[in-house]
Amino acid sequence: MSLTLEELRARHGPRYKWMVLFSLMIGSMASILASTIVNVAVPDLSAHFGLGQERAQWVSTAFMLSMTLSMMATPWLLLRFGLRQAYTGAVLLLLAGGVVGGFSVNYPMLISMRIVEGVAAGVLQPIPAIFVLRAFDSNQHGRAMGVFGFGVVLAPAIGPSVGGFLVEQFGWRSIFFVVIPFCLFSIYLARKLLSRTSSLAGDAQALDWKGLLLAGIGVVALMNGLVQLQKETLLGFSLLLAGLMTLAVFVWYQLRASHPLVAMSVFRYRQFVMGACVAFIYGMGLFGSTYLLPVYTQMALNYSPSHAGLVILPAGFVLALVIAVAGRMTDRHPPYLLVSIGLVLLSVSFLLMSTGTTGTGFVALMAWAIIGRIGLGCVLPALSVGALRGIDPTLLAQGTSTINFLRQLGGAIGVSLVGIVLEWRLAAHNTALGDCGGNPADRIKAFDETFLFLAAICAVGVLAAWRVRAAPPR
Repeated sequence: MSLTLEELRARHGPRYKWMVLFSLMIGSMASILASTIVNVAVPDLSAHFGLGQERAQWVSTAFMLSMTLSMMATPWLLLRFGLRQAYTGAVLLLLAGGVVGGFSVNYPMLISMRIVEGVAAGVLQPIPAIFVLRAFDSNQHGRAMGVFGFGVVLAPAIGPSVGGFLVEQFGWRSIFFVVIPFCLFSIYLARKLLSRTSSLAGDAQALDWKGLLLAGIGVVALMNGLVQLQKETLLGFSLLLAGLMTLAVFVWYQLRASHPLVAMSVFRYRQFVMGACVAFIYGMGLFGSTYLLPVYTQMALNYSPSHAGLVILPAGFVLALVIAVAGRMTDRHPPYLLVSIGLVLLSVSFLLMSTGTTGTGFVALMAWAIIGRIGLGCVLPALSVGALRGIDPTLLAQGTSTINFLRQLGGAIGVSLVGIVLEWRLAAHNTALGDCGGNPADRIKAFDETFLFLAAICAVGVLAAWRVRAAPPR
């Protein structure tokens, strides 16, 4: 029988909240690992299932799309079931998706399990930020987010290298099983440290199913429209228009719903609006590059999966160190300054990537990746703190979920846009991925121009980041 919240606090004292944060960090690491590790296996998945570029990108996009939508329901799940039940249920769902996904016999089954994993990840990822803002004093927010971020970034730092090795030795199926030990350990810690009643539980209103349905239809139409633009322009534009109109109806409905899925009142705060814009743009650059870089190193530079993973391994460890330092700096310096510096460094990293040629060395790629990861380390702890600091405490859960939703939506759109731009530039240079008869230099030029597109996106984000400053609500 589990102890009550008061008994756990009495047993562990002031360190209890840090222990809970560590427990939540393990589950988030599993979800992030599931999100990023599969990118190294995209070429092998394409070969196994006979996928073209437009279908292969759905291995990543389907995960991010389902994660984006499930994030919107996280505040309701926490209020309805409490921290322990909502968290444990999501970890079990992620575990099931990983196990079954590893035994996929066809492409639809694979995509279905990626959707299941994405739903679980969408619930898991906002929870630590909500917990930090509720359980820690305001002068500890940056430090707590930095400590949490230090652990979480180890997953994408080690994941691609481990994933590349596993793909070479055991095939693509093995990467789905990597989440199993993380999930089992996370469930064990949750049973030891989380009480059945937590401070995050409360009186849950009815879930806004209409709002969730409208958001789902709008986002799916938008994503399919982007994919269809590569093949049927008229159908693509029609789906894009339908998606945008549905999302407009969603916003209109949220303003009038008695218990909305998204509390639109958070947009009365200027720093939140600007932070939301940064989160969307930042998601486009981050997840677009996370998808593009392994494909670039394997299909343009002919690296093996393990070597492709090693390119970003040092950058991942640098990120883990930077994010811990940046977390402390967030408590002492304006968050908007750190976010702006981080986006500039990320843009510079993509600019350097866009200069790649057939003669670009392994060390140069690692150095350029390190610059980008230093930028990420500056952005991650500061963005949520800067966007949410000063808003009504009753809106923290909704605000955190909305920021995460927009970041993941930007990521899903970013992956699709990267695929579109890459296909466009490959066609412009009269080559294609896996085209042995094509000119390797032309393929690299297509990737260079796609990296330049990502650099421009991050540069635009700096304009919004500079205005993530607390101001009276409108």
